Parts: sequence; structure tokens; C-alpha cells
Amino acid sequence: MMDQNFATRRRRDLIIAAVLAALAALAPLFIKDVYVQNILILTLMYAALSQSWNILSGYCGQISLGHALYFGIGAYTTELLFTKFGVLPWFGMLAGGVIAAVIAMGLGYPFFRLRGHYFVIATIVIAEIGLLLFQNWEWAGAAMGITIPVRGDSWLKFQFMRSKLPYFYFALVLCSLAWFVTWWLEDSKWGFWWRAVKDNPEAAESLGVVVFNSKMGAAAVSAFLVAIGGAFYAQFLAYIDPESVMGFQFSLLMALPAVLGGIGTLWGPVLGAAILIPMTELTRSYIGGSGRGVDLIVYGALIVAISLALPRGLVSLFSRSKAKGATR
Repeated sequence: MMDQNFATRRRRDLIIAAVLAALAALAPLFIKDVYVQNILILTLMYAALSQSWNILSGYCGQISLGHALYFGIGAYTTELLFTKFGVLPWFGMLAGGVIAAVIAMGLGYPFFRLRGHYFVIATIVIAEIGLLLFQNWEWAGAAMGITIPVRGDSWLKFQFMRSKLPYFYFALVLCSLAWFVTWWLEDSKWGFWWRAVKDNPEAAESLGVVVFNSKMGAAAVSAFLVAIGGAFYAQFLAYIDPESVMGFQFSLLMALPAVLGGIGTLWGPVLGAAILIPMTELTRSYIGGSGRGVDLIVYGALIVAISLALPRGLVSLFSRSKAKGATR
């Protein structure tokens, strides 16, 4: 009976995701304002990034605050290959994803032997080291960054100046891909391993789970998807420098939607991003111009209020409503 309910829930999740993606695809037909379109693009992008971060930190329990490193690697790999060697961004995205996954696994050898806050601090330190290296790497533009030459609208070169809609649809595909990968992994052998490792690594190992390999797999998948997001962001901006793609704020903005929405859940990152990113952009635009940090005060207060009211995230609202319905 439990297996049947689980299968029903998974089918329902897939249907809901397909309906939401279809509705999102129709949104540009009704939303013509460029500023609002920009917010939608960023919301979809951060939903994808947070979903990717959630694979390692939510399901596997390895809390990382250094994912900006992989974001930056994806951005720089794509743009260096394009500007220096003429490699199309589509191939650069894949190359950046593979390089980020390899680096994530390489860092996993020493880092996954750390526990708790030691692991978190290590991820922050390595991301800051990466930022400093790129700030002083002359061939990669150092602190001046890279300006991406734009020669008209082109899907081949993934460049668009007249309309933001192509970026919107790519962000929607990226968000859908990250969600579907998570949905598929959730019910796979790896998904069960990750949840076991998160709950109790020692007990999981005694039951035959290869804990170290599980963590390495989660790190590789998470880093690959985040790097794709970094490559997209670089193309979207048409300019990058180390601070604009490897700053600590990116690591936070990947983690916060999942934490607010519900860490280690399928819908948490999407729900969190749908609330957090528009709130961030609107407070910055409408009350951030005073120079007094009022937008940051409002933004921070809302985050604290939500976290205190719903420690398990916004998705817990839906589980409560279901529980109430079941008792009636």
C-alpha cells in the first residue's frame, strides 16, 4: 500500500511539474514588461541552482556554502573558450559542467572526511581561494573580467539583444531539467543512499551503503548543473568578472531558496525561489535607492520571520493542510 501511495505521489509530482512548466512557457504572452521578464529569468535560474545545490546539501546532507566556485567555473570556461578559441557556448557549457564535476570530486577526497561546520567552512575557504585566483589570473582578464563580443541575435552563439525571451525559455528548460534530474534521482538507488547518509552515515555504511562514493556522486551532479547555470548567466550578462560570478552572495542565493522552501525536498527550492528572488529584486529596486540599506532590513526581516514560523520550510504548509484534511 505504501509503495502504491509513493508511486501515485511521484506521478502526481510529475504531472504538476509538467502543468507548471507549460503555464510558465505561456507567461511571456501576457507579460511584456522587460523588467518583470528579467525577474522571471532570475527566478527560474536560481530555482535551478537551488535545486542543484539541494542534491548535495539537502538530500546528501553535505551543507556547502562554496557552490559559487562551480558557478564561476561554468561561466569562465564557457566565455574563455568562446573569446579565446571561438568555441560555441553550447560546447563551453558542457565543458564547464564536466570540469566543475571533476573539481568537485577532486575536492571531495579531502573535504568529505570533514564533518559538520568544518565541512561548511572548508567549502567557503576553497570558493574564496578560487575567487582570488581568478582576480589575479591575467589571461582570464583578472579583476577586469571578460567582455563577451555580441554580433547580433543568434541561437548558435546563444546571444540575444533585442529580446529577453530566448533567455527566459532557456532558464525554464534549465529549471525543468534540474527538477526532473532531482525527481528521477529521488527514487533511484543513489537517492536512497543519499538520504541514508544524511540521516546516519555509520548506520548507512553498516547496511552496505558506500558512503564516500555516495557523497562524490552527489557532488558531481550538483556541481555539473550549477556550472551550466553559471554559463547561462555569463551569456545573459555578456560580461563577467570574478566578483560577478564567484562572489559569496551566489553561494547564499543558491542555499536560501532551498532552506526557506524546504531543504531536502523536491519542491522546496522551486517554492523558495519563487518567493525569495522576486522579493529580493523588488525590495532592491523600490526601497534600495536611499543608500540606507532599508531594502536589506526588510529582506532580512522577512527571511527571519519565515524561518521562525516554518522551520521545516514553506513546503510544510502543504503537508499540514494534507494532515488536516486526512483527520476530517
